[in-house]
Amino acid sequence: MKLFGIAGHSGMGKTTLLERLIPEIASRGQVVSLIKHSHKSIDIDRPGKDSYRLREAGCQEVLLLGNERWALMHELRGAPEPGLEQLLGRLQHCDLVLVEGFKSGDFPKLEVWRAALGAPRLWPQWPGIVATAGDAPSPGLPLPCFALADVAAIADFVIGHAAPVA
Repeated sequence: MKLFGIAGHSGMGKTTLLERLIPEIASRGQVVSLIKHSHKSIDIDRPGKDSYRLREAGCQEVLLLGNERWALMHELRGAPEPGLEQLLGRLQHCDLVLVEGFKSGDFPKLEVWRAALGAPRLWPQWPGIVATAGDAPSPGLPLPCFALADVAAIADFVIGHAAPVA
């Protein structure tokens, strides 16, 4: 398994890039998984459903299985968030794990940055940023720079620079 991150401020287009990048990498025969870290409270369950009621009753984990997918929900109940290494250990084997978030993690990342949005770059403050992709050229930046629309070149770079999972 290899690991590569997609980083950037909210609204920069990370998810849009990932929606294009994942099928490009998968079309090359790679099995891709994703870990997304959000600073918001998330809930994939709905009040009133049996799984929600049982989770609220005190289960630490609830695994939902349907005819098309399954999902495992784990309640932190005040415990610290698990680290990336622990989450990677829960994934089934794949060729590439893309990570959105875990900004302090020291693994290779591509920064999605669009000048028009006015936010500062994450590079060089964030560890691991090895390239950038945007909607305008970035002359003078000492990193490989890609156009957001050049998904094939970004896929080549991601595959070539992904780090092995320890």
